[in-house]
Amino acid sequence: MNTPGTPPDRTEAWDAGAGGTGTGARRDRVRRGGAGWGTAAPGDGSAPVVAGAGPVQSSGDRDAVRLPGADGEEPPRYAPEWLRLREGADAAARARELLGPLRVRPAGRTGGPLVVHDLGCGTGSMGRWLAPRLPGAQHWILHDRDPGLLRFAAMAAPRAAADGSPVTVETRRGDIARLTPEALAGASLVTASALLDVLTRAEVETLADACAGAGCPALLTLSVAGRVALAPADPLDTAVTEAFNAHQRRAGLLGPDAVAVAREAFAGRGATVRAHPSPWRLGPEEAALTGQWLRGWVGAAVEQRPELRGPAERYLTARLAACAAGTLRVTVHHTDLLALPRPTGGPA
Repeated sequence: MNTPGTPPDRTEAWDAGAGGTGTGARRDRVRRGGAGWGTAAPGDGSAPVVAGAGPVQSSGDRDAVRLPGADGEEPPRYAPEWLRLREGADAAARARELLGPLRVRPAGRTGGPLVVHDLGCGTGSMGRWLAPRLPGAQHWILHDRDPGLLRFAAMAAPRAAADGSPVTVETRRGDIARLTPEALAGASLVTASALLDVLTRAEVETLADACAGAGCPALLTLSVAGRVALAPADPLDTAVTEAFNAHQRRAGLLGPDAVAVAREAFAGRGATVRAHPSPWRLGPEEAALTGQWLRGWVGAAVEQRPELRGPAERYLTARLAACAAGTLRVTVHHTDLLALPRPTGGPA
C-alpha cells in the first residue's frame, strides 16, 4: 500500500486469465535468518531448510511489510518455495465456517465487482482459495513489498468466481503498516493470511482503523495460536513451544497474542468479530512441509533460548527421523478472524 500522498512504486493491472504460473518470478535472493538452523535426520533425504521457510523471522527481519530502504530492494521475508509448500495445508486449515456472511453481503459499492484487498499477498494463495468460493465478479488488489511475489500472484490468480463470473487482479507494492481508510475506498473486503502475528499492537490498530473508516469487513486467517501438539509426545515439546512463543513476541510483535488484540481492536470500532480455529493437521502426506516447519520452529526456539541448543539438536534429529518414517503427527494451531463492520446508520 502506498504512503499517503505518494504514487505507488509499482502498480500493474492484470486480467487474471492471462499468463501462466509465473515461474520466472521465483526469487533466490532471500534471507535465511534462524530458519537455516538444524541438520537433517540421517537418511531422511532432506536438504537444508528452504530459505525463508517456517515460522522463523530472525531479529534482523522485523520489516516484513515495509517498503525497501534507500539502499535498494530488501529480500522477501518468505521464499516462494516455502509459500508454495505450505499452500495445501493453509487451504485445508482455513475456516470455511466464516465465509457465510461474505457470500450474502453486497458486492461492489456501486454495483460493480467485489473489490478485495489482499494484504501481504505473497504468492497469492489467499486469492486462489477464496475467489472461487465467493459468487459474483471480483477485482483483487494484491499488496506486497516484493515485486517478484506480486508478479507470481497476479499471473497465478484464479480466472473465475464461484458462479463463473470473472476475476481480475491489480498489484500494489508498498507499506501496509500505514494503511488508511482512503486507500481502502470502495473496498468490499480486506483479507490477509499469516499476517497478524508479525504485526505490533499499533499496526493492528491502524489496520482496524482503516477497515472501520472504509466500512469494509476483514477476513484475517491463519494467525498462530501459540499451541502445538506432536504425537508421539516428547518431554522437550513444552520447552520448545514456550521458547518459540517468546521468540514470536520479541520486539513488540504480537505473536500468539495477535488474535486477542485484533478482536479487541475491531470490536472497539463497532465491528462484530467472529473467530474460528484453523489448525494445520500434518501427517505422512505432508512430510516435506512438516520437516521444513520443524527446522524453523526449533531454530526459532534455540535463537530465543541458546541454552536449548544441545538437547534441541537431538530433539530435532529424532523428530525429523520420525517424520521421514511417517510416524509423526503434528497439529499447529491457528485462528481465523472475521470482523464485520457496523451497518451504516445502525447499532453496533
